[in-house]
Amino acid sequence: MIKTTTKETLDAKSEAQRLSFAPVVFQTIHCLIKFNVLEVLHANRKQGIGKDGLLQEVNISDYGLGVLLEMGLLADIVKFEDDKYHLTKVGYFLLKDPMTKANFDFVRDVCYQGLFYLDDSIEKGKPEGLKVFGEWPTIYEGLSQLPPKIQDSWFKFDHFYSDDSFRDALKIVFENGPKHILDVGGNTGKFTRKCCEYDSNVQVSILDLPGQLKMAAENIEEWGYTKRVNFVPTNVLSPELPFPNGDAIWMSQFLDCFSKEQVVSILSHAKKSMTKATDLYIMETFWDNQEFDAAGFSVAATSLYFTAMANGNSKMYGLEEFEQLVEDAGLEVVKRHAIVGISHTILHCKLA
Repeated sequence: MIKTTTKETLDAKSEAQRLSFAPVVFQTIHCLIKFNVLEVLHANRKQGIGKDGLLQEVNISDYGLGVLLEMGLLADIVKFEDDKYHLTKVGYFLLKDPMTKANFDFVRDVCYQGLFYLDDSIEKGKPEGLKVFGEWPTIYEGLSQLPPKIQDSWFKFDHFYSDDSFRDALKIVFENGPKHILDVGGNTGKFTRKCCEYDSNVQVSILDLPGQLKMAAENIEEWGYTKRVNFVPTNVLSPELPFPNGDAIWMSQFLDCFSKEQVVSILSHAKKSMTKATDLYIMETFWDNQEFDAAGFSVAATSLYFTAMANGNSKMYGLEEFEQLVEDAGLEVVKRHAIVGISHTILHCKLA
């Protein structure tokens, strides 16, 4: 008897093979970019270019170029027509799309080596992959000490998504005319700068770890807003360090850096400084509140960065899951703003 196999089964098995070799494809893409193969193909996009022509343009061997092109063909990164190579649409986005570049560089430079220890991280509840860079309990203590290229990819990834949201976010934050804003987890001070540009009278306090505050202070001085910005060194997990009083509290891409229990603790801590008039704004990329499937996939994948590299216990949360944490902290979401920028949601919270 001849066994029949359904197309669905064959497709599933083929996809399983692709996933099995996914790291090989990833590294192939890196090499095609590093050795300028994709750039040369893009430069010759109208007419294409043969292998001999490529060899004259890139500084790798015939063998090296050959194996990269073969994998690139089968991964739909390049195509071969009329004896010439061309860049596919997938290859174009890998080379030129800012979001794809930010994601790719972040995964390769920040995450790739450490993800080998993902299983250890899950078993121990600690970022075991972080040891490829240094011995810190979390990546945040070591962020200012990471090699420049690693820092650069980390910040480009972080800022790509937040920066795109700032224009719309500022309208929301300033809707009630705050005079003093607490920028919790202010990072390099970019949002604080935008606040100072948006309102010439607003005062901002940046709350962050000392190492992060040092970078923020240098930037704020360079931008000329030192007189309107206070720097508050703090550990948000330390209840003995109170938040200053402010009209509005801003937490952008911050609470995803903490476990569920820690999120509730931080929000409860912030609550102590709030009055009925205080507005608390939380901006996050919730994996289940995205316009496109690819966005949800990317956000969910970022959770594994937190597991293996950042702290071992946080994630990119689902929307309802997170709103429950807000409620557990004694706050309520009075308005939900979605989608802000590329992929963010802003939760406007008040005392319950």
